[in-house]
Amino acid sequence: MQYEFSIQVSPEIAVDPDRLKIVVSKKNGISVDEIRHIQVLKRSIDARQKAIKVNLKIKVFVQEDFEEIPIQLPDYPDVSNASEVVIIGAGPAGLFAALRCVELGYKPIVLERGKDVRERRRDLKAINRDHIVNEDSNYCFGEGGAGTYSDGKLYTRSKKRGDVNRILQLLVGFGATDQILVEAHPHIGTNKLPAIIAAIRQKIRAHGGEVHFETRVTDFSIKNDEIHSVSLHNGDSITTNKVILATGHSARDVFELLHKKKIEIEAKPFALGVRVEHSQQLIDQIQYKCEVRGPYLPPSPYSIVKQVDGRGMYSFCMCPGGVIAPCATSPGEVVTNGWSPSKRDQPTSNSGIVVELRLEDFKDFSKYGPLSGMYFQKSIEQKSWHLAGETQRVPAQRLADLTKGKVSVDLPETSYKPGLSSIDMGEVFPKFIHKTLQHGFKAFDKSMKGYLTNEAVVHAPESRTSSPVRIPRDRKTLEHTQIKGLYPCGEGAGYAGGIISAAIDGEKCAAACIKTIN
Repeated sequence: MQYEFSIQVSPEIAVDPDRLKIVVSKKNGISVDEIRHIQVLKRSIDARQKAIKVNLKIKVFVQEDFEEIPIQLPDYPDVSNASEVVIIGAGPAGLFAALRCVELGYKPIVLERGKDVRERRRDLKAINRDHIVNEDSNYCFGEGGAGTYSDGKLYTRSKKRGDVNRILQLLVGFGATDQILVEAHPHIGTNKLPAIIAAIRQKIRAHGGEVHFETRVTDFSIKNDEIHSVSLHNGDSITTNKVILATGHSARDVFELLHKKKIEIEAKPFALGVRVEHSQQLIDQIQYKCEVRGPYLPPSPYSIVKQVDGRGMYSFCMCPGGVIAPCATSPGEVVTNGWSPSKRDQPTSNSGIVVELRLEDFKDFSKYGPLSGMYFQKSIEQKSWHLAGETQRVPAQRLADLTKGKVSVDLPETSYKPGLSSIDMGEVFPKFIHKTLQHGFKAFDKSMKGYLTNEAVVHAPESRTSSPVRIPRDRKTLEHTQIKGLYPCGEGAGYAGGIISAAIDGEKCAAACIKTIN
């Protein structure tokens, strides 16, 4: 017989199957000898009280053996000679759109401006060590998109958008640990994700799909408001009437191209701010309310939201045991982001702390029309580059100094490898963002006592939280509202916010696109 229970236990019991079996036996009146196996279905940590607990949803096998059923990938057909769908971008939206095309019997042709996951590493090394930005291969562009080398978080609040568990199971089928099906906030890790991404690409190619790297799309041919072909940077073109546009939130040249060709796009609110680094030990002490975390608890994350004078300020993409990375996509700008390895074993934690922006905040850039938010974003990145010394060094300030408007006399070494320049954040940001950050960090400290410390360092800017534009599409067909055969998809189009929601949107766009193929 099998029984499902929800149970709350201490961290040390949660990791010990024998002790867990005894607790389950006592709580449910089942003989220990009759319990053959306990399968953990879901796990989360409750750190609200001084005594930390782990919430478990479990399946108990009583007088019945447990047989583990491995997750199977779909039975993908050979699509070598099938009808074709062009997919621009090999991030999670593009790759999962391609997988869905293959599954449904259609041939995806994936065009990616950047390099494959292995070759990308050289360009990441160059930006970290030599301050050289490759516009087509960096932390944002290349196989797997921005998520490949930015942590691999799989948590999403977008449960209404689609089947989250299906995406998680596919990732397990391609090599992710099955623990992502269990944890409340699943995470793969930047060191593990590249192999999974490569396995997806290999599967697409093995079944007749195409994936082309270092292939940047430079133009669209449109006839009678219908997509006709795409032009490539090498002068080639591909004739097609089905294009899934999944280029990511940093593809500014694509946004410029759409606007130039009078293909409808819209300015979209987003958030922008800084990335703050603390010691992981301090965050553990604040969150777990103990001096030492101990061996049974993972490095603690945090999530915090405040309203400051009617404007939201919140943590974004928090990376326990992680590092800060340089994520510029063009020379003459600096951008920060964070990531963690699978073990989250670095001595520091970091999080984006961002301020809610509204369309009226972009009024000084109104001449750019729907690209006003993008140019606002770009102006702060370029100003930061200039202030920090015109390399990949970033403006930085000790946290308490920021709240006092005081330039930091010195800065400790942080995980950001290209280096720091001591700059007052009041020079980096418009006054309304700077004031919100100053007041907001004081409010943060009231919720997380000890957070506001001068041992923490603020790095600027954290600016690529989401796309500054939305590419409108029909709610039912997911086709562009103006251009037939064009399917705006994922984060870059304004319809996702992370690996899972982007993958879900990719699958949805592929299915919608295929419905219209005769």
